[in-house]
Amino acid sequence: MSMLLILLGLVAVIVITTTRWHLHPFLALLLAAILAGFAYGLPSAEIIKTLTQGFGSILGYIGIVIVLGTIIGGILEKSGAAITMAETVIRLLGERFPTLTLSIIGYLVSIPVFCDSGYVILNSLKNALAARMQVSVVALSVALATGLYATHTFVPPTPGPIAAAGNLGLESNLGLVILVGAVVAVITALVGSLWAARYLRADDQTLLEEAPSELLAHDESFEALRASYGPLPGAWTAFAPILVPIALICLGSIAAFPTQPLGSGWLAALLGFLGHPVAALLIGLGLSIPLLSREDSKPLREQLHDQVVRGIADAAPILLITGAGGAFGAVLKTTPMADYLGAQLAGLGIGLFVPFLIAAGLKTAQGSSTVALVTTSAMIAPLLSSLELDSEMGRVLAVMAIGAGAMTVSHANDSFFWVVTQFSRMKVTTAYRAQTMATLIQGLTGMLVVWGLGQLLL
Repeated sequence: MSMLLILLGLVAVIVITTTRWHLHPFLALLLAAILAGFAYGLPSAEIIKTLTQGFGSILGYIGIVIVLGTIIGGILEKSGAAITMAETVIRLLGERFPTLTLSIIGYLVSIPVFCDSGYVILNSLKNALAARMQVSVVALSVALATGLYATHTFVPPTPGPIAAAGNLGLESNLGLVILVGAVVAVITALVGSLWAARYLRADDQTLLEEAPSELLAHDESFEALRASYGPLPGAWTAFAPILVPIALICLGSIAAFPTQPLGSGWLAALLGFLGHPVAALLIGLGLSIPLLSREDSKPLREQLHDQVVRGIADAAPILLITGAGGAFGAVLKTTPMADYLGAQLAGLGIGLFVPFLIAAGLKTAQGSSTVALVTTSAMIAPLLSSLELDSEMGRVLAVMAIGAGAMTVSHANDSFFWVVTQFSRMKVTTAYRAQTMATLIQGLTGMLVVWGLGQLLL
């Protein structure tokens, strides 16, 4: 019982230090790792050694992937490729199903671009569509937000799912994580779209801080936003830097299956190399270079240099949090906590619900989905065997369960909640009813889907 209380105390340390004391999650996780070592009786000489080894081992592979993904996302954001993606989806689906259209746009854009940035980029497009289709701004705001949120928590190369996969030993099989994550994310995005549709005919006069006409006046027109990017890239140029790496990673995972579906010759070897996430994202980076504006006065090499510098700066906090999560997990793995909790949990038969509940508790308490994904995956890594999740698919579904928990729920301590609220100019009470409830429904639905997959595949 004391070991469980220690673990709960460590979670409390992370939550209190990050929320009340505003300590950066990087330092909070390192502090929790050191406290865990002393609390569980590890030799003092081993604590720092284990901590540094855990920090380095997780970043030795995942770190490059996170940086490359962030650089590609930054180029897509700067070039207006996200606008091209959105316009392509609108052309394909038309305006018949407005919330579904916005959910799909969010789903696609948030694979390479952080959900906060994606919402800001697409905010004017969303407002313009609301005016053109004469539907509620609230409905399209929630549809866009939940679409962005779905892939943000389930689909690599978003940093949170990548870090969780690395902590659970899936760094060489990200393709399977992407495939399963894409399916779970589709369902949660659809649920978000259906919830948003409840507000299609809502009276925005009562739900927004400003009337819709004022809202659109503040945001200018979508055409003005479009023009600010200059000539937009074509659809293939916009989609290729993210879709090609994802396809290569998936093909690499297929080639690596024990059954050798592609044989053992040159084709399997080539796909194994190109499908490695580092190689695939380097190819994606190469495909993103033509997106850099030719209208810019700077030479192309300087533009690329600036984007790499910006990407490294944007990735640094994620890298530190991921590394600290790996350190925390490494310390926990060396303690007797895993054997004790494993014996206690094995008889309960709740398997996948353990990572979900831990992640949901952390997300709701401290607000960051990425911190919830990293911390929970580090905590449950030693428990996979006891939870009967130590197979390849078991680990993948554990990542999905953590992702479902990491979206349950978005409220006032989550920066994304305020991005959606402020850019949509929703009243806070409206945002709680519409956006926070949507993330709760998404998280619970996602967990039910993961549980169902577990019944079929484990």
